Amino acid sequence: MSAAAAVSDDVILRAEQVGKVYPGTTALHAVDFAVRRGAVNVLLGENGAGKSTLMKILAGVERPSTGRLFLDGREVSFASVNDAAANGIGIIFQELNLCPNLSVAENIFLGHPSVRLGFDIDTARHAEATRALMRRLEHAIEPQALVGDLRIAQQQIVEIAKALARDVRILIMDEPTSALSAAEVEILFRVIGELKAAGVAIVYISHRLEELVRIGDTVSVLRDGRMQAVAEMRDIDIPWMIAQMVGTIAEPSAEAPRRSGAPPLLRIEAVSLANPHGGFLVDHVSLDVAAGEVVGLYGLLGAGRSELFEVLVGAQPEASGRVRLAGADLSGQPIAARIRAGVALVPEDRQRDGLVQSLSVAANLTLASLWQFLRGIAIDTARERDAVGRTIRDLLIKVSSPEVEVTALSGGNQQKVVIGKAVLTRPKLLLLDEPGRGIDVGAKAEVFRTMRALAREGLAVMFATSDLKEVLAVADRIVVLAAGRVTGDFPRSEATEARLVAAANQGAAAAAGIAA
Repeated sequence: MSAAAAVSDDVILRAEQVGKVYPGTTALHAVDFAVRRGAVNVLLGENGAGKSTLMKILAGVERPSTGRLFLDGREVSFASVNDAAANGIGIIFQELNLCPNLSVAENIFLGHPSVRLGFDIDTARHAEATRALMRRLEHAIEPQALVGDLRIAQQQIVEIAKALARDVRILIMDEPTSALSAAEVEILFRVIGELKAAGVAIVYISHRLEELVRIGDTVSVLRDGRMQAVAEMRDIDIPWMIAQMVGTIAEPSAEAPRRSGAPPLLRIEAVSLANPHGGFLVDHVSLDVAAGEVVGLYGLLGAGRSELFEVLVGAQPEASGRVRLAGADLSGQPIAARIRAGVALVPEDRQRDGLVQSLSVAANLTLASLWQFLRGIAIDTARERDAVGRTIRDLLIKVSSPEVEVTALSGGNQQKVVIGKAVLTRPKLLLLDEPGRGIDVGAKAEVFRTMRALAREGLAVMFATSDLKEVLAVADRIVVLAAGRVTGDFPRSEATEARLVAAANQGAAAAAGIAA
């Protein structure tokens, strides 16, 4: 069934028989896709299905190898992002496309500045417009703040504001909520409603299927670079979407919780990290994690989850308190020593902190564990190659060759490479910061099964998430952080959404009448 046949005359943009071939792989095969005015056009598919490639073609980032594009019924060809923007097409990229050395306002108006007298950039107008955009998105990010100093969730807000600053008729959103809290997602959905009411066409990609049911109007599903199905959202449900994406319904592991009576493998005692602006980012946290236990660290934006992980891996040398792993005191030890002692971190921002983008998949996978493959003073390349192949198979990383540059992979497969790199260090303690971010439902289930398998082998596993359903489905025990402090510690059998939300929100939850 072609996209043209699936929609009516309100189509503003149409891709017809679009294909894209890269060296060694075909990303898209004769895809038809239609975008309707004043509607949320959902595009679904597993990691590597071709979603981001199709969006890059629509936004002028890439040019199709075959096929045609039609805008308002006339054939068009976009030579660049600016060319597409001139035709009213904007995009929010899955991987943040910001300049960290520039301010928030400079990033938002990069490529389309306001000028006075034809040559002088109107910085005051930029600042005023940036504040208006931040008010619209209900954030207090200063226009002069350097983007590189912002946390990833704040950078995601800047990316959204950057798209809204242009007068778009079609707005492509590739995983816009992957780094946002629940409250921020609600704000974004209100903005999407305003854009729909104004006749803007939204193309929306997300692996959070529940949110698609809420906001989607039409659904198109890609599988292995081909258009698998097109439907109206009112006619389908989540099981249908999963079945079209992966062929089977994959759920996170729901095996019985591990026993919690084992002695602690990790012991954290009064760990603190001062906030340069006053107070604490991590506020005297004490916590034990047993071997074979999967502990979920739940909290809202700014709760201190990422900062606690950074302290544990040694990335915050100014932190105080004591960290013991398998009886060894790691306090004051640098990152390399902690990795050798058995601490491994899968960071939240895979692009900035998890990958070397100029290297291959194989080189990224073994980057932190090369010492394991030493034979004398040389690397045993055969052993290294075997380890890479095994990791690619175990984590189901979709790649034509381990020697492919890691940036050629989809976002979810890049995430799997970062996880594989951590696992290859043979850790005793595995820390995963938002491991499901940007990963499709099938890949997410694989990640959770991997976490379970590692726990069965005796590892202590901690993962941080802001997804309630995820933490309730996977964790043996759930620790809640709020403002850097532990505000709740629940075995899975005693954890409920209401109790977790109450602990994460403290006084605000109590005021709403939610009992902890």
